[in-house]
Amino acid sequence: MSWIREKELSFIERLTANILKAGPMPKHIAFIMDGNRRYARKLHVERQQGHMHGFDKLAETLRWCLNLDIREVTVYAFSIENFKRAKEEVDGLMELARQKFTRLLEEQDNLQKHGVCIRVLGDLDMLPLDIQKLIAQAVLSTRTHNKCFLNVCFAYTSRHEISNAVKEMAWGVEKGLIKPSDISEFLLEKCLYTSNSPDPELLIRTSGEVRLSDFLLWQTSYSCLVFQSVLWPEYSFWNLCEAILQYQLNHYTLQRAREVHREEQVLEQLEADRSCVADLLQQDGTGNLLDSQSKKDLLQKYTAEREKRIHCFLNILQEKRNNFFVELNKNSLASAKA
Repeated sequence: MSWIREKELSFIERLTANILKAGPMPKHIAFIMDGNRRYARKLHVERQQGHMHGFDKLAETLRWCLNLDIREVTVYAFSIENFKRAKEEVDGLMELARQKFTRLLEEQDNLQKHGVCIRVLGDLDMLPLDIQKLIAQAVLSTRTHNKCFLNVCFAYTSRHEISNAVKEMAWGVEKGLIKPSDISEFLLEKCLYTSNSPDPELLIRTSGEVRLSDFLLWQTSYSCLVFQSVLWPEYSFWNLCEAILQYQLNHYTLQRAREVHREEQVLEQLEADRSCVADLLQQDGTGNLLDSQSKKDLLQKYTAEREKRIHCFLNILQEKRNNFFVELNKNSLASAKA
């Protein structure tokens, strides 16, 4: 099955899509694709068959999203917690990943046609090396595409992602790239695996479970959360439309909450910068000798220097992450030649 199923909507589906698009539409949707194992039990087939059906449904759902002008999708493909499952099931999931990423590499024309950029987010060092290499090839071969984005969370949990972001900031301080006073909520966000994406406006979980299972905990603070009882392999276009309608009904409240949070972030950063400048003036004994304009100028200078440090640090961090895929790809090409 292709990563994006080539199938047009029916007349009634196109009509419904056009009606929905007249209202506010999410630009980024996240899916917790739950229910593959229960679906397999329901059909009295092997678990692996349920996971295969789950991937097929993802391909179909991506097509629906494109038809609805939803240009970014993030999916919870494999949790770090899944490594605790039976070895047979984990091995089966790894084999499915091999097959699907190999298939993706064979579909370059289709991905280029739709402009699909594939990102794989998680602690990829936990995966078998051959899968890491396949992922690296997929990421690098589509990284220039910019019409739509598929983020595959693989070997991922949100707590692991947040703790990794803290380690990245500590590394930046250790290397002298940033100061301890530069650490903030904003900087932590930029150190997450998802730093290149806007937060999802809508998160959908299937199978009737009403928890996030350690998925995008930070990023979904102001998202519409929709829990649907349908098993993932049985998900339909109409289930997606229902979720989008729930988002539209709550759009104003969510939008306002995001705006208030952004305003609070700006004020908190301004206050932090003022506090740092006041500490510096107190240390050199000039705090009471400067007029208000001079203090304002110093604040602007400090803010500009902080922003420059952070910009340089984030560029270096992104380069480090890019090099991870580049080196894997080099090793893969070297192995192929050998």
